[in-house]
Amino acid sequence: MSDLPRKAVTRTAKLAALPLGFAGRATWGLGKRIGGKSAELVAREVQQRTADQLFKVLGELKGGAMKLGQALSVFESALPEEVAGPYRAALTKLQEAAPPMPNSTVHAVLAERLGEDWRELFLSFENKPSAAASIGQVHRAVWHDGRDVAVKVQYPGAGEALLSDLTQLSRFARLLGPLVPGMDIKPLITELRDRVSEELDYEQEAQSQREHAEEFADDPDVVVPGVVHQSDQVLVTEWIDGVPLADVIADGSAEQRDRAGQLLARFLFSGPARTGLLHADPHPGNFRLLPPDPTNSADPADPEDIDGTADTGADRWRLGVLDFGTVDRLPGGLPQTIGDSLRLTLQGDADAVYELLREEGFVKDSVDLAPDAVLDYLRPIIEPALVEEFAFSRSWMRNQAARIADPRSPAHQLGKQLNLPPAYLLIHRVTLSTIGVLCQLGATVRLREELESWLPGFLPQEEEECPGEASSELAT
Repeated sequence: MSDLPRKAVTRTAKLAALPLGFAGRATWGLGKRIGGKSAELVAREVQQRTADQLFKVLGELKGGAMKLGQALSVFESALPEEVAGPYRAALTKLQEAAPPMPNSTVHAVLAERLGEDWRELFLSFENKPSAAASIGQVHRAVWHDGRDVAVKVQYPGAGEALLSDLTQLSRFARLLGPLVPGMDIKPLITELRDRVSEELDYEQEAQSQREHAEEFADDPDVVVPGVVHQSDQVLVTEWIDGVPLADVIADGSAEQRDRAGQLLARFLFSGPARTGLLHADPHPGNFRLLPPDPTNSADPADPEDIDGTADTGADRWRLGVLDFGTVDRLPGGLPQTIGDSLRLTLQGDADAVYELLREEGFVKDSVDLAPDAVLDYLRPIIEPALVEEFAFSRSWMRNQAARIADPRSPAHQLGKQLNLPPAYLLIHRVTLSTIGVLCQLGATVRLREELESWLPGFLPQEEEECPGEASSELAT
């Protein structure tokens, strides 16, 4: 039997303890203030204790609880360093691992889905999982034809746990808000809940991964492992080695960070243009930094060197992409409205930006805003697209979050009046999550280069017909 708590009463009790813990810490904080500690210092201590408990519980429960934890983890860059620092390790752990299923449960699932003779499909199978996440865990194995493979096994009862957790978490989403300033948690939980069926559907995941693997098969920068076999609750794909992005964030060289950031931005914008699909789970656990391919390099780097000490040819390292369980289907690529509005904002055309946002439903008919105020709200957010290259950092992310979260700021008041149309919900979350990872990396990225290459509408129409030419209009 899996150690994933399957009884609703067990999971509900653990989750229900969270808001009680929040309330208890608030009382503790009041006592500290009465005892003479400053309100700011007490608030930081309360927030740190709250985060410690939250991520401990979310990680233990797996299911929807862990899924939310992973989604929140990419936004730790928005937190003050004195708060984020102590529990950054817990966030990273959520991105990479969770308590594993017992071997007996794994073997039972494989026997049920692959047949009682499932071991004959493999030359070897490692019982210890190499990774464990919200709805399944991955085992390394060797397929019967000699290929190294990753065997993804879904937790029994994962669907029930996902729905139960997310329903329960939505009831006290308001209490989680202070952990990620400037972000409304409830819509995030709702969107995760709406996609439960996709997460559980390994047939759909296999198809999405096949489409990416085929498109990126000869790509020098992005590696997507091919699908080897798929059945209900079991997905077998090619194994790829590499440095987990969480390790690059923690210990990577400046060159590795910049290269990983550039390729992450490239994959975000090029994926929809090339496949009609948007990879919608961009937390660091789903990415690897791979050494250069010796077969495609005249002077290959030593694949054993992963600490950046050798001449690794940083511009040849590749990005490995995993987990296609959640995708957004965008047959025409990213909506041109995004490129148009971004271009017009960079040009400072307040009236045109406002009209476009109103047409697309970002500004409701019942709301009347000043176009110049909307432009002032957007400009700091799109700063990375204004320059040739931009140094993403936690401090920049914190400043953006503080500007939008502060109830006293004009940006906060205006942001409350803007609307996010349903068609843009997932795109918005993926973009914010990717920016969060770029800030964790501290990567210097030529973002505008990727926008010019892949985002419809970002370049004026006449320049889009001649790709590769710089936009003098945008550069001003």
